[in-house]
Amino acid sequence: MPKSLKNIAGIVAVATLLSKLFGLLRSTCIAAAFGVGAVVNAFNFAYIIPGFLLVVVGGLNGPLHTALVSVLARRDEEDSANLVATIATLLTLILIPVTILIIVFAPFLIDLVAPGLNYQVREIAILQLQIMAPLALFAGLIGVGIASLNSADLYWLPSVSPMLSSIAVISSLGILAWQLGDNINAPQNLALGGMVLAVGTLAGAILQWVVQLIVQSRKSVLIIRPRFNFRSPGVREVLRLMAPATLSAGMSNINLYVDLRFASFIPQAAATLSYAELLSQTPRGLLSSILLVPLLPRFSRLAANQEWNQLKEQVRQSIVVTALIILPLSALMMALSIPIVKIVYQRQAFDSKAVEMVASVLIAYSLGMFPSVGRKILTRVCYALNDAKTPFRISIFNILLNVILDYVLVNSFGMTGLVFASMGVNLIAGGMLLIYLHRQLEGLPWKDWILPIFSLTGASTIAGLTAWVTSWGIEIIWKAEGLIFDLVQLSVSGIIGLIVFSLILMILRINEVDLLLAKLRK
Repeated sequence: MPKSLKNIAGIVAVATLLSKLFGLLRSTCIAAAFGVGAVVNAFNFAYIIPGFLLVVVGGLNGPLHTALVSVLARRDEEDSANLVATIATLLTLILIPVTILIIVFAPFLIDLVAPGLNYQVREIAILQLQIMAPLALFAGLIGVGIASLNSADLYWLPSVSPMLSSIAVISSLGILAWQLGDNINAPQNLALGGMVLAVGTLAGAILQWVVQLIVQSRKSVLIIRPRFNFRSPGVREVLRLMAPATLSAGMSNINLYVDLRFASFIPQAAATLSYAELLSQTPRGLLSSILLVPLLPRFSRLAANQEWNQLKEQVRQSIVVTALIILPLSALMMALSIPIVKIVYQRQAFDSKAVEMVASVLIAYSLGMFPSVGRKILTRVCYALNDAKTPFRISIFNILLNVILDYVLVNSFGMTGLVFASMGVNLIAGGMLLIYLHRQLEGLPWKDWILPIFSLTGASTIAGLTAWVTSWGIEIIWKAEGLIFDLVQLSVSGIIGLIVFSLILMILRINEVDLLLAKLRK
């Protein structure tokens, strides 16, 4: 009997939360082992190409997963197994040569991605990329496995399997620490540390694939024999559906490449940006998923029925509810960036200097959270209007804009300038989308949009300042250090900031507050 949507959502939510927590723990262990040193900087450059392939062909809700699930949903069990085997065979034939090419041309690829690396970091990055090159192949096999399991109504393993990768990395770092102790970051051990981190990452992918393979075999959704029927309608349909999503993912990866190319000229920038981005992305990713997933079908239904006034009101509500959640969160993360970074990362090799570096970048990431999520909402409105060309054209323009802003802002702000550049791109893209929608929907009610957003921005600013003053006061009164102090400082300051924000909301009387509370109760 098929699972209900509520049961599926519950399974995916719990499994995803576990994976996110283990991902954060993995990052904490990497920080404790290597800080913001050469090994982590090299790894962030070496992982660009394998990471892109994992997103495109191996990621949950990635292009391959979305396309293959869509096709499998319309086929019986036997046809599905044959199609899965054919796609797996095709990907294997494509990705084995890709793996070999990555190994052979690793020095050229690292120089292309990161021309500013010093000799030591460059050598470690080349070694790591060569070790992780087989991720290209396993990404394809993992992606096929995720899609086949979802099509068989198995959702827990695909959602929880990234946890296995985190466990492999954590275990490899544990063995390294046991062998080397406090000498992990000694100059003679840096290459070994980089190799262990890369091997752990590859082992995690292999572990994901093996576990999926076992479950696939038990559920009879995989034929472990090659299939060469590459011209079948099913294969053609999967490739046709994959193409636009892969192109879109490639556009996003170009911006990442541009940012990291500039970061390669700044010592410790790649590691610092990675740690801060994870802290920003974890709550932003969870909240944006909750907010964004239901919106596209809702927008599409209103657009299909040409209910333009209702569509404009739904978009306004979505933007305001997003501001209601994201803006105070951003303000609190900016105000409490230092205790947040201390709690998550400050251990062993991750010292007070690293805390200050990551905290300063986290402030910049937090400042750009609302423009990032707001742009995604406006993009979904374009899709609801059956217009994918406008967001695509804006994405192309954004690549050039990102290069210009990176060049200008890095010279003024260093690594933080890269984050400010991304925020600028999102603000300008969001403005372009608003102008386009204003024309398409015959006018947007700007006053109804701007007033609540400005009010929430002011309320969030006051809440953030209150949290910062409270945090500063706790430091003055309770002169202590350590995890317990940081937890108390963060908790008390954050709660007082939220109380102040809630009191201001009672005065503002924004309608969307009741809407959000109703959703939370539901």
